[in-house]
Order: sequence, then structure tokens, then C-alpha cells
Amino acid sequence: MPVLAVVTSSPPGVDGGHLTIARALVTAAAESGHTAHLVVTPDYGFGRQTASYWAAWRTNVQQIAGERIDQVISFRHPSYAVRHPAHVCWLNHTMREYYDLWPRFAASISIQNRIKETVRRTLTHAADRWLLRGSVSRVVAQSRTIQQRLAADFDIHADVLWPPPPQRAYRCEQYGDYIFAASRLTPLKRMDLLVRALAEPPALAVRAVIAGKGDERVALEQLAVQLRVASRVTFIGHAYDETFVDHLARCRAVCFTPFAEDYGLVTVEAFASRKAVITCSDSGGPTELVRHDETGIICEPTPLALAAALARVSEDARLAETLGTAAAAHAATLTWPAAVKRLVIV
Repeated sequence: MPVLAVVTSSPPGVDGGHLTIARALVTAAAESGHTAHLVVTPDYGFGRQTASYWAAWRTNVQQIAGERIDQVISFRHPSYAVRHPAHVCWLNHTMREYYDLWPRFAASISIQNRIKETVRRTLTHAADRWLLRGSVSRVVAQSRTIQQRLAADFDIHADVLWPPPPQRAYRCEQYGDYIFAASRLTPLKRMDLLVRALAEPPALAVRAVIAGKGDERVALEQLAVQLRVASRVTFIGHAYDETFVDHLARCRAVCFTPFAEDYGLVTVEAFASRKAVITCSDSGGPTELVRHDETGIICEPTPLALAAALARVSEDARLAETLGTAAAAHAATLTWPAAVKRLVIV
């Protein structure tokens, strides 16, 4: 059986969804009879992009632990800069600040920095185009949202392969009395939208538990106090595997309302726990999996609209169960053996 290298890149101290998917793919590949190694190349962040790409380019993926590597499967920037003749990129995302988030990013910096970042953006576009079109054997998108970006940015027409739920002990114990939300606490994840929704009249009886860490935690806690909802929202910090799965098992439903998310792994994890997902019409990846009023609720990205959606499932346990049952059936169609078969080309 082929020996695989599963390669992703990560900023120091950040353990994002791409790493969770990469680890799950390594496990799934082993269960399918392959030998698979996880390789993490550095992402040094703004100002050091060249060093990040250079580090990936120089990473030896021809041989690991004395074994010849037959194929590479890479994920996000700049991991796809590694060199191997059999290289599938299961793309999570490029450096989004230089692509779909460029207008937002450019507006947030000074004119002098904008000039500097424009140069870096141009160089990054050139490098990505050369790598993804010329150096990678095949590109597969992790969602239709990413598929559309690939077509727009590089004229690459990629197939879509949604990552299945990682191998955890998912279960449904009850449809409890709170909404669960889990994500990094950063602006793009829009946890403030959930906090603001709790202050709207339809959701005055809704309770929420928010898991995650990030720079916005203090601001979110202060917002909850200002809106007088602090007694109905609990911030629990990072939810490790058992805690995370336990909340999925016991919550009424999951709220996940990011802006233009690449995929959103928590969506399928909620589904695997027989829980509906409430998301927004501009949330990107989650809207590909959530079928409105079938496996969850899709609402407009406003506090009032979200409050109404939260109230619907909070006031009707039978609705939450019906949506969750359909969600579980959908999650069951996404399997790791099928994913491995799609990604292995040697």
C-alpha cells in the first residue's frame, strides 16, 4: 500500500480545523491499510510569508522516518509548496487576506502598509498560481465555497470533497436547554452575533454556551455584560475533545454563524451528534451542508433574525430532534474510507 505524507501549515500555538482534518485523514489512511505521516510546516504570518513558503518548499517529503513517500496530500497555504511528483492538494484555503478578504484587510491598514501589502499580495498570487497550477498534481476543494474561489482566482476547476466528521465518540444524550457554539474567538467567526441575538426579544429565554479561545474573548464577555445577557451565556474557554463532544451530546442545537467560512468542521460534527445547526446566509461552507428547515436553519446575518432562529429550536424540542435526525442521516453519507479513496492517486 502507498506511503503517504499528509502536510499542512500552522501558525505557532494555533490548532485549527485543518489540523483536525489532517489528523483524521492520517487515522483514516491507516485504517484503510496505508502508512501515513503528518507533517506540519510553519506559517510565520504577516511580514514573513516568503520564509513560510521557503520552509515548506525545503521540507523533505520524499522520505520520512526511513520510508519512501509515494504521495503527498497537502491542505492550506503554504503547505502546498512542498515538492513531490504525486501531490494532491485538498485545499482548505489560501492566505485569505490576499484574496477574498483583501478589501476588508486593505481598509483596516494605513496607506503605507497597504502599498507594502499590495506588493506582497502580488507576489503571493504569483507563487500560488505557479504552485497550484504547475507544481501540484491535482487540486480538490474541501467545499463549494473553496471550489468557487479556485475558479475565480486561478481558473482551476476542482472537484469538491467535504471532510467527514473526525473520528470521535459522537452521541446524542438529550436535546438540552441551551445552544452550543464552538469556534476560535476571532472577528470572522462572529460570536458577537450570537451574543447580540440573545438580547433581542425573541431570544430572551435562550441560554448559550460558547467554547473557544481567542483575542475577542474579553470583548465578548464585556458585550454580554453591556447587553445584560451575561447570566444567559457561559464562556468555557477551549473545549478539549471530551468536553466538546459532551456538549454536542447534550445541547439543544449548535449555532455557527461565521462570515464566508471555508468549510466549518463543527457543522458535520454537530450533525454526527444528531444536532441541527443554525447558520447564516453568508456563512459560506456551513450553508452547503445545512438544508433550511431540514437539517438546520439558515437565517439572515442580523441579531434579530438569529434570535428568531434560536427561539424556534429552543421552544420546540421536537423540532430540534427532527432536524437533528435528518442532520445525522446526512453526516452518515460522508465517510473517511470514501475520502481516502478519492484522495489517493498512486
